[in-house]
Amino acid sequence: MPGPSGPRGTGRRSHALSWGNLARTIATGYLPLILATLVVVAPLAWMVISSLKGPGEIITTDLTVLPRNPTLDNYAQAATTVPFVRFFINSVVVTVVGSTIKCLLAILTAYALVFVRFPFKRAIFLAILVALMVPPQVSVLPNYIFIAGLDGLNTYWGIILPGLGTAFGTFLLRQHFLTLPPSILEAAEIDGAGHLRRLWQVVVPISGPSIATVALVTVVGEWNDYIWPLIVTDKPEMMTLPVGLTLLANSDSTAQAWGVLMAGAVIVIVPILIVFAALQRFIVDGLTQGSVTG
Repeated sequence: MPGPSGPRGTGRRSHALSWGNLARTIATGYLPLILATLVVVAPLAWMVISSLKGPGEIITTDLTVLPRNPTLDNYAQAATTVPFVRFFINSVVVTVVGSTIKCLLAILTAYALVFVRFPFKRAIFLAILVALMVPPQVSVLPNYIFIAGLDGLNTYWGIILPGLGTAFGTFLLRQHFLTLPPSILEAAEIDGAGHLRRLWQVVVPISGPSIATVALVTVVGEWNDYIWPLIVTDKPEMMTLPVGLTLLANSDSTAQAWGVLMAGAVIVIVPILIVFAALQRFIVDGLTQGSVTG
């Protein structure tokens, strides 16, 4: 009869090792992932659920997770209290125009830093890296003085202009362009293609994921931008959606307004969540491509 060190003992040890590996995988992989997901999803889920509750169900000593009588009254009240349609139009205009210009500038700048020879190229790239480390709040005061001096308050261009530079997009695209095979561009140059033709007919078509990453990150940033539009707009007809939430909160500061405010927050966040969920795979591909070369 085989002893503990025989086949039966080996089977027990293998079984124990498999359970141990499973436990370690759960503890080091799935458990942190589940906790991180809960941290992100729980506030959003609570916001959506609260937007469907009546006033007495949000501010109460009796905790109720699900609404007893789900209602859309909060959404109707939010839409009538402040001009959400105008806020939405303003956000779309600022996001589309600002993101388009930012992406174009990032593509052109990154191409120049990689494929065009000019003096002080390395110094300019170092300045872009420094810009990545500077908090955007530092530039709020000088930007406000500049825009106010040009009578740009409560205007679309006043909201868009100060944020047109995108150090992140330029850095990411530069890192990706460095990974492109030089032979492709050399062949295009031999065929007589200039820089613009090489950029739009060769570089851009094969850099789709990285460009999509820059576009998505830029769109999310423009849509959610709050501080700068809050500073340069004080008229409701020029406010964006995040700033409109402040106007909605100031319109009624009582406890009864929490459901309306939650409904307004859902209106603000749902469009960008849909775009992000539909196209988020490009972010993973683009970040992976851009991180190949240092």
